[in-house]
Parts: sequence; C-alpha cells; structure tokens
Amino acid sequence: MIAAENLDLSFKELSLDASEENNKILKWNLPLKELYKLACSFYKEKSGKAIHLSYEDNLKLVAFTQQAAHGPLDLSKAPPLGMFDVIGKDRRIAWQQLGTITKLQAMEGFIDLLDRLCPLFKPYVEAIKKDKEEKARRAEQEQIQRTEALAAEKVRQEELQRIENEKNREELHRRQLQDALNQQTYHQFKEYAEIQFPGNPEQQAVLIRQLQNEHYHQYMQQLQAQVATNLARLKSISDGEDDDNPTAVVCENGTSTNETAEFAGPAANTKENSQFEFKEQCDSDNDSGDYAVISPANMWTKADIKLFKQEVMAGKGDGVIRVNHGDTVTVKVPTHEGGSCLFWEFATDSYDIGFGVYFEWGKPPTTEVSVHISESDEDDDTIEEDEEVICAEDLECGPVQSSQTSSVASALGTRNPISIIIPIYRRECHQEVYAGSHTYPGEGTYLLKFDNSYSLWRPKTLYYKVFYTR
Repeated sequence: MIAAENLDLSFKELSLDASEENNKILKWNLPLKELYKLACSFYKEKSGKAIHLSYEDNLKLVAFTQQAAHGPLDLSKAPPLGMFDVIGKDRRIAWQQLGTITKLQAMEGFIDLLDRLCPLFKPYVEAIKKDKEEKARRAEQEQIQRTEALAAEKVRQEELQRIENEKNREELHRRQLQDALNQQTYHQFKEYAEIQFPGNPEQQAVLIRQLQNEHYHQYMQQLQAQVATNLARLKSISDGEDDDNPTAVVCENGTSTNETAEFAGPAANTKENSQFEFKEQCDSDNDSGDYAVISPANMWTKADIKLFKQEVMAGKGDGVIRVNHGDTVTVKVPTHEGGSCLFWEFATDSYDIGFGVYFEWGKPPTTEVSVHISESDEDDDTIEEDEEVICAEDLECGPVQSSQTSSVASALGTRNPISIIIPIYRRECHQEVYAGSHTYPGEGTYLLKFDNSYSLWRPKTLYYKVFYTR
C-alpha cells in the first residue's frame, strides 16, 4: 500500500501553463486542470479512510501524477535507486509503462481511474461544483447589492447636498430680508429704546435687537398666513364656491393681499383658541387720492410687567383704567404735528383683554388724548366691519362699488373714514407687557380699543402708555 503522502512532491511540482487552450478543455463541465486538482486533493484526503485501493491501483495513480507533473520518464535524469527500494522500482516501472502520453492525457487518465475505483469521487466533485456556483451567485448578488448601495448612497449624498444648499440659500435670503427690515425699523426702534433706557447705549442696543428679531418673526408669520389664505381662496374659487365675504384687498395694479396673521399670543388651557392678529397691505393706492397706504403695525412684548405697572401708577405713564365686564374702552390719540410714529404699551391684572388699533382719517378736532367707555362694541364709538368702516378704496377694502359707497355714506352722513390697522383679538397682557408702534399714515386719530365685552362678570384693570416720536 502506498501512503497518500507520496503524492505531495508531485502535486507541488505541478506547474502547468495556464494558456487559453488548456483552460478550454473541460471534463464534467469543469476545466481539466481544476478537476485534476480536485481529484488529487480527494485522493490524498480519502486514501486509507473513505477509500481502500490495491497496491497496483495506487502505483497506477502515482504514475499518472508523475507523468502529469514531469512528462514521460527520462531514466538518464532520474536519480539512482537503492538496492532495497522496491517501491521506488515499482513506481518507475508503472510510470515507464505510460509511455509518451501528454500531461493533459495523464491528468484525464488519473481522473477516470479514480472515478472507476471510487464511486464517491464524482458526487464529491458535483457537490464542490454546486458550492462553487452558489458562491459565485452570492458574490454576484453581493456585488449587485454593493452597486445598488453605492448608487443609493450617492443619491442620498446628492440629496443631502441639495438640502444643505437649499438651507444656505434660505439662510442667505433670511439674512438679506432681516437686514432690509432692520434698516427700515432701526430709527423707529432707536427712538423707542432711547425713551425706555435714556443714557444707556448698551441696554438700548439690546432692546433694538430684540425688537428687530420680533418684528422679523411677525413679518414671517404674516407672510405665511397670507400665503395660506390665498391658497384657500384659490381652492374655493376652483371648486366653484361663491366668495361672498372676500378678505382680499384689490389695489390699482390688480394685485391682491389677504388678511395675514401678525401675532399669536401664548396658548392657555382655560382660554379660547390662540389669537392671531391680521393686517392688510398693498403696494399702491393711487385711486384713493386723499388717503395714503397704511403700513403694517409692529407689536412685541416685554417681560418686566411689574416695573411697568409701578411706573404707570407712579404717574410716569398715561394712566390706569378699570374696564368693567361687557365694556369697551377706546383711547383716542390724535396725530401730532411734530410726530411721525405712535407707540403704545399696556398690561392688565390677572386676566387677558381684547386689543385692536384703528385709524380715523381727517383733521383731529383736538390734540388731547381722550378715553371713551361704551357698554358694547355696537355704539357709535365702535367699529363694525360691514356697516361703519368706510373704505374709500384704501388698502383695507380695495375699490368700493358706487352703490355701496352711496348707501354707506347716506347711512353715516359725514363721518370720517376709518381703517383697521390691527383687528381686535384677546391678548395675554396679564403675563407680559404688550407694546407696539405704527408710522403715521397721515393726519387723523388713532383709536386704541380695549375690549372686555366677551367677559360676563370679570372686570379688568388696565395699565397703558401712549406716546409719539419724531
């Protein structure tokens, strides 16, 4: 019996040229060289374990491996054998009997002889072939998955880059818009800050930055609400609904804007829904003739409510008013000849109150600030959108039909037109001071409305200041 280790030398010395012709020689659907290597591995592994061959069969197999590794036997180059090396002599005889067959023929002979002597060899090859095919399939699938993952990652990176670029553009646009708004309101807020903190530039700068930031956020809320309102109206028009109560303002150039939210107060569980302020604006109003375009009002809040109340009660402000349940207080502030902007501040004790600002056009009959109290918002001193607000084709109402104008004029006589600057909405002014400003649109009287008509039994204590800047 020849041990399997005898094949080590011939197997290691096997170095055949890997030419395309040799690779094209197949046996059992495998390249001949690959199949031969499998056969040698199988013979080395299983000999004496899973297979038991005769001495002669082992000699033939070893002779095939020698022929495949070195070609035909050349005795002149063969090393001499010892006197008692019987196995060596038998190997050379078996090798010599193969004659001049080629190396490929020797490989094929080894495979055929091993297959004939060991029925387990062919199933072993089939199993390895299937395993190889499965590995190739998995490798191909993994390659496809890697390719898809790389493509998905590339798309994701491109999307992230697009989002980053979009954020950068939005941030640049936001800064440009905020800078433009800051330039428009700087002098107005500077005058207000000088009044609040005289002789303290640092506190003035902090307050100006705070007011500018709040003004920017109010502007963005207004813009978003305007877009939402326009989309809702366009949808209702496309659905064929009648727009019986339009809120858009039609200007000379044909454009229109809707009431937009200016401010949303903090929500509370015991309060009604969040309150929103609405403003209307347009670019031109040349048809109105006598009345200029009203710019939007600015509103912000201050946290030092206790100090504010102390200043008002100490006589440093305009005053303290008790607003009974069901009442509406109107503070009438005429425009001043030397002024260009009106400021207001107010707060209450314990509970909220409604607040709005209107403007009555025309020369004021007096220059004094006056306070008027009414039991409901339906008296002569109050404003009704549908009946009492005269819209002389200004930015609040757009062009007015002649029939409507004549009916309103006949109903109200010679009363001055009134425009809505800030509609009345409830403010959480018992928690912080509410402040605001508005640039004079022209000559007239501001009507600051403090509405407690919705309260059935709670009176409100109102602290307020009003002043103008040049």
